[in-house]
Amino acid sequence: MDGCTQPAGRSTVVPVVAVLMAVWGFWNAPAGWAAGGPRALKEVRSVVTKLQERYQKTTDLQADFIQTTRIEGFATPIFSRGRVYIKKPGRLRWDYRAPTVEEIYVNKNDLTMYVPEHKQVLVGKLTKMTASRAPLQLLQGVANLEEQFTVTPTEGPARGAGGLPLVTLLPKPGGRGSGQTTRKIVLEVQPKTYFLKTVAIHEAGGNVSTFEFTNLRANTGLGDDVFAFRVPPGVEVVQAPGLTPP
Repeated sequence: MDGCTQPAGRSTVVPVVAVLMAVWGFWNAPAGWAAGGPRALKEVRSVVTKLQERYQKTTDLQADFIQTTRIEGFATPIFSRGRVYIKKPGRLRWDYRAPTVEEIYVNKNDLTMYVPEHKQVLVGKLTKMTASRAPLQLLQGVANLEEQFTVTPTEGPARGAGGLPLVTLLPKPGGRGSGQTTRKIVLEVQPKTYFLKTVAIHEAGGNVSTFEFTNLRANTGLGDDVFAFRVPPGVEVVQAPGLTPP
């Protein structure tokens, strides 16, 4: 709504996990699964198969990203940018560089969030972020998206780069992930490399977070030191509310 005050902060954790589910899930998902009409189904299956083949050959990945968050009831979106680093199995570093600095590290089930502006490090468990264990299982390469999502062609005439169809992930009702707030995830892939180009997370409340990835570099031999976080002097370490075991 015009005239409303734009919220000062941004929710980073839920969109990041949703992106992880999409990216890492395709590394381990079985080929040939989708839903929809025969022609659209064939197109989506072709895209999914090529996407899987690309990511199955990828051991590490880094990319720049731009995040656009559209909050229900607010006219002006929030823009953020940064860089993401991923390494099999289960290592992730997600750096926000603007408009504020924030670093998120994942090592299997261990989650660390550093906000320099607040001089605080939040630590917790990835499995506590959602009602299900799906994000952790996908990071570790155990689960596949078929257990949590129905993969279907995206409704409407819009298509992605190079005319490729967009792919929609729909959470299965009643599944282990039914307690999540994500309504759907829409994927767009690069037409030549079949890496992910954009990921749009549509929340049940109407918010939409879109991530656009550029400058992708794969299989560069990322060292573990990229994912190692050292607490700076004078910074407080606290347990993140709601992300720690009882």
